Amino acid sequence: MLRAIPKGILSAFAAALLVTASAAYAQQKDFKPHVGQQGKDVVWVPTPDDVVERMLNMAQTKPEDYVVDLGAGDGKIAIAAAKKFGARSLGIEYNPDMVAHAQRNAQAAGVLGKAQIVQGDIFVSDFTQATVLTMYLLPSINMKLRPQILAMRPGTRVVAHAFNMEDWEADESSDVDGRRVYLWIVPASVAGRWAMELSGAGGSEKLSLNLDQRFQKVEGVAYLGSILAGLREPRLSGFRISFAYVDNHGVRRDFTGRVTGGTMEGSFRTDGGAEGRWTATKK
Repeated sequence: MLRAIPKGILSAFAAALLVTASAAYAQQKDFKPHVGQQGKDVVWVPTPDDVVERMLNMAQTKPEDYVVDLGAGDGKIAIAAAKKFGARSLGIEYNPDMVAHAQRNAQAAGVLGKAQIVQGDIFVSDFTQATVLTMYLLPSINMKLRPQILAMRPGTRVVAHAFNMEDWEADESSDVDGRRVYLWIVPASVAGRWAMELSGAGGSEKLSLNLDQRFQKVEGVAYLGSILAGLREPRLSGFRISFAYVDNHGVRRDFTGRVTGGTMEGSFRTDGGAEGRWTATKK
């Protein structure tokens, strides 16, 4: 049976709740992060400003980019992406006190509408819409995230401070006052057999292409009738591909193109100056 609560007790209870909430808010406002404080998977160590700038410059960050920082800490990378590079940004941080602190930093920097810091677990958060992904995590965490990163849209730029991704070699690395920064460009999936068609002033030609791939490193052969011509200087950078081969007349053909799922298309040029277009469909 419910009993009525006397007004005096109810008022005292409400006042106590207000005092508790006010104290909690004041404590949150007074929160100051310290280097080495324990997080979910890592301790917090801030990235120096010059390293942050180099990371975003290596990724060639532009206003049209969407930058996602995994393990945002005090929010400085997300804030710099918005303030200095004009990009939209999102920082994902597990510690709610750090999130509130980072949001205050974003507000003080005048970018709260463009840079968001949210509380979340990077292992379950969806960051697949990022065009630039930034990290300052441990090697084991990089490796745990690697399959998800490799499944992102080809051409996504991934920048990490200090730690690499083992046998997925970086496309570029830089040193800033002794601190290493790595850049990877998520490669398209091109491994397999492709039916290729060339068209130009001399008519059309059909052949097959077989590609092997390990991350952004590719090699392969072109099937020219009974001849298997090895590919020269094959290169894959995101969704861009280039390679060359020497045909049955001793003419070198250089190809550049774009990968879109199970199709490729682009242009080619011979060492004699002839030009044409090419397309390929995955078998």
